[in-house]
Amino acid sequence: MTEPRVRPDPAFALLGLYETALPEVYGYLLSRCGDRTLAEELTSETFLGAVAACRKEYAPPVSTGWLIGVARHKLADHWRRREREERGLRLVADTAASDQGVVDPWDERLDALRARQVLESLGPHHQAALTLRYVDGLGVPEVAGHLGRSVHATEALLTRARAAFRRAYQEKEGRDA
Repeated sequence: MTEPRVRPDPAFALLGLYETALPEVYGYLLSRCGDRTLAEELTSETFLGAVAACRKEYAPPVSTGWLIGVARHKLADHWRRREREERGLRLVADTAASDQGVVDPWDERLDALRARQVLESLGPHHQAALTLRYVDGLGVPEVAGHLGRSVHATEALLTRARAAFRRAYQEKEGRDA
């Protein structure tokens, strides 16, 4: 009688990549959320999620780029969770829906540190939309997919997010001057 063959755990492919991918994934998350603790938690979630994904029957090939994609999804999930929590606490209606169709001619050069501080001060839904669109360079349909919204709703969200960013940036600029 022959012994059954033991298939090696596909998650071992991650082990070989772990040391080189860890700083890349952590750096990606930290640069987008600006919070070390959150970046560490999301990095951990990324690798745990990657282990589970590797064990699926039709798992994609493991690479640092793929792990960054997993991290992007984990960050978007975090922002969605945070937004749901804040939405439950908010009683104020969103009045910015009337901003649709407004052309955004703001082309001033932004101070990077001030821009990061302003971005971090915005609500998670605005942070997510602006980061995915302008930091990650995703198109509106891709942003919509990550945020679980329609393209039309995402366009409206981006309009409101840009307006909120502009107001906060200009307020901070006035205080810092």
